[in-house]
Amino acid sequence: MKKEIEENILRSSSIIKESISLSSDIEEAVTIIVNCLKNGNKIILFGNGGSAADAQHIAAEFIGRFQKERKSYPAISLTSDSSVITSLSNDYSFDSIFSRQCESLVNVNDVVIGISTSGNSSNIIAAIKQAKYKGLKTISFTGKTGGKLNGLSDVTIYVPSENTQRIQEGHIMIGQIICGLIEDNFSN
Repeated sequence: MKKEIEENILRSSSIIKESISLSSDIEEAVTIIVNCLKNGNKIILFGNGGSAADAQHIAAEFIGRFQKERKSYPAISLTSDSSVITSLSNDYSFDSIFSRQCESLVNVNDVVIGISTSGNSSNIIAAIKQAKYKGLKTISFTGKTGGKLNGLSDVTIYVPSENTQRIQEGHIMIGQIICGLIEDNFSN
């Protein structure tokens, strides 16, 4: 078992090390988010499964604090309201759970962040399209190929792996890097 543990750590660290190639995309995402906050707007995040948990985690870092005591940054995870998600799934379809919320909750100059390890989640794609239709800046976190999300967002951050576990590890690392950089480069 020890060997298997060590191999998993090495595989994870290899993907994390390869992610250094994402620094320009991460910097661009930070710039977009800082401009959003400077304009008094909010950050909207969403994903499915583990990516839903990542969206909630990142939103919590923005609202609470990451490493510094500061004012709260406005952020909403669209995955948190079970009544909205289940009613939209029941009355419309699961594909509309985030796009319908984007239709009513996002405003001009907000930033939308969709998280999908495969890049093929139809509800994430629909929400990114809805946000683009409303003229918003969009950021996607995906895996190596980007799937169907490829090219839809203003910035797509492709974790260099096709393994869901490794992609999710990369996504939370990137989300935390973004939170730290925003704290360092934005004061409200």
